[in-house]
Amino acid sequence: MRPFRAGFLAATAVTVLGALTGRQRLQWAAKPLMMPLLAADIATSPADIAPLDRTLLLGSLGAATIGDVLLIEPDDDRRLVAGASSFAVMQTGYAALWWRQGARPRAGAAVPRVLAWAGAVALLRAKAPALAVPLGAYGATLGGAAVLASDPALAPDAESLAGLNLPNADPYSRLGIGALLFTVSDGLIVARRLFARGQRSRQVIEAIILATYGGAQFLLADPGAHAGR
Repeated sequence: MRPFRAGFLAATAVTVLGALTGRQRLQWAAKPLMMPLLAADIATSPADIAPLDRTLLLGSLGAATIGDVLLIEPDDDRRLVAGASSFAVMQTGYAALWWRQGARPRAGAAVPRVLAWAGAVALLRAKAPALAVPLGAYGATLGGAAVLASDPALAPDAESLAGLNLPNADPYSRLGIGALLFTVSDGLIVARRLFARGQRSRQVIEAIILATYGGAQFLLADPGAHAGR
């Protein structure tokens, strides 16, 4: 494994540990390093990534870094909204990358994600109406990117199940799983905000959020999944 990606895994592990144990200092020390380490891996990768694609990818990771810092304090709704805005920029950058690679929306991938998005927005309107519009707007960018990431055109040799490419040796086949992990992570953010009450339950959910987020970014920012065919 390349050293910067190994460093990313180490920073992610420390960040998850900080969330699980309630040690915010660990998160402040490690979480801001996660995306820069992936960006360094992209910048130094020998993969044949087109200059515009490399710029889009690095810009997306930069936006994610801002979101990561903002969400170190996930119980502050203002920081939650600002973080969602940063991640919307990231999701838009990812979507642009996959569009440039030939991905297009497919009904099989779009329908379940639209239904999930509508359900989440309805829940937010009922439980936290002030968050419904900004988080709903972010959810639209997340869903759009996830739909493109699951397009079979990105990985024609991969099998597909329920609108999701099943991973194989082709890094492009893992983009759909990465987007799914991102969706799970963000869905848990909403669930934590609306339903988790005890400190321990909030810590455990936050740790799962960060673990699935780290797994998502590890797959989505793989240089092999953005290299020319």
